[in-house]
Amino acid sequence: MNTSEWIGRTVAGWLPSGKRDEAGRAASDVKAEGRGAKPVVGKEAQIRSSRERLNATLRHKEEALSPRVLRRTLTELQAIVDPSVSEVEGGKRARGVAQWYSKATPEQRQDCWLLMSEQFAPDASKVKAAREQYEAAVGSPDEGVAEIRLRKALVSPRTRLLQRFAVFPEGMRFLVDLRQDLMPALKSNKRLLALEAELENLFTTWFDVAFLELRRISWDSPASLVEKLIKYEAVHDIKSWGDVKNRLDSDRRCYGFFHPRLPDEPLIFVEVAFMNEIATNISPLLDESAEAVDLSKATTAIFYSISNTQPGLKGVSFGDSLIKRVVETLRSDFPKLKTFATLSPIPGFRGWLHKNAGHMLEATPEKMRAQLGRAVGFEPAGAEHVLSALELMPTLPEKSALRQWLQGCAAHYLGKELSQERPIDPVARFHLGNGARVEQINWAADMSGKGIKQSYGLMVNYLYDLRKIDRHRQALAQGRVPVSDAVSDLYF
Repeated sequence: MNTSEWIGRTVAGWLPSGKRDEAGRAASDVKAEGRGAKPVVGKEAQIRSSRERLNATLRHKEEALSPRVLRRTLTELQAIVDPSVSEVEGGKRARGVAQWYSKATPEQRQDCWLLMSEQFAPDASKVKAAREQYEAAVGSPDEGVAEIRLRKALVSPRTRLLQRFAVFPEGMRFLVDLRQDLMPALKSNKRLLALEAELENLFTTWFDVAFLELRRISWDSPASLVEKLIKYEAVHDIKSWGDVKNRLDSDRRCYGFFHPRLPDEPLIFVEVAFMNEIATNISPLLDESAEAVDLSKATTAIFYSISNTQPGLKGVSFGDSLIKRVVETLRSDFPKLKTFATLSPIPGFRGWLHKNAGHMLEATPEKMRAQLGRAVGFEPAGAEHVLSALELMPTLPEKSALRQWLQGCAAHYLGKELSQERPIDPVARFHLGNGARVEQINWAADMSGKGIKQSYGLMVNYLYDLRKIDRHRQALAQGRVPVSDAVSDLYF
């Protein structure tokens, strides 16, 4: 059987069509296989393993593929990693499976994931034997050899299967999208965890920064690439072509990381504005009518938007390397730049405050609590009174007790609230993990609907002091968030 015949049989064998396929299967067979197309969302015990299903009858309401089709599907997956076929042939077979997958229902895809996760696991008996040999060899001259055997035993056939999918040109795109499809199902089906973990492990290697290219994205870049910036922008929505042109203008910079197997897809990108001081408000940076900055006089680079573009690469870190590479590039191109900082959202702050306002009031000094009470008209002020009054925050004067209290809460949230010695705010976690410090909290810095919803309009600057990055990282590892004096002065 040649490759085209094999692919044809494979794809035809899985298509949920009501017609007789190329292999001559009856329409009734195909129809039966596609019934009941809702995945189980309930208890884990309701989801049968692939081993149970391969030798059982179809549960029409819970499972998409019948045991017979499941067995045939397994055979086709096994054929991809057949040691007798070449890398190229294996890639062609994987491509045939990928073509079926693109047309499959979500339920059929979930059945395929189950097979890939459970039927391509390491051989348990070989792992056990290798582990026992290694444990017996520890401290002896044979320890190294035993370790190698154990490592080989732990390599699953699943790894080889996924590697074969990566062979054909669109294979990397297929695997990234597969993981994106897969991740929402993990909560309801833990049987898929092994497949997801294997993908993440492979992506960590395949998308290592050593294999990524830093490229500038400008207004002169291909229109298809500029359109992807509009699509993937995650911080400040791009509203028009004029908006995106402003962000890519001559006095701005935008850089992205690209992978050779995804050459037209930025994996992550950062937008940079040049100024003579640290930005405290996002509006001037997004103002299309603002005058261009004289780059020869700029002293400050502001990173005002960083967007990851591929949900399927969650857990693969690009950001720290991106910031470093961009800083190096900017310092080379613009020697007068001395300050590198962000103007960042605080996306988790409002939600956190709604849950913890009572606790923060208890921690508030008595004098400020009295001022809050007078400001909201309730003494003593309760959490519900303060939160209600904060809805009027755009009109609060600078010396307002409410304003001071809100900024103090934000300082506490960014500088004190940790989980497993890591900031609970995702943006803070990213920048502080890269060695930045919390520099300044800015009032009414983003008055868009999104900004109000996330953080009552507050934004924060994270400062990248290149001389202190390692020191800041060390402090964070010890559970201490690096903050400026201006931020620590806001603590209650």
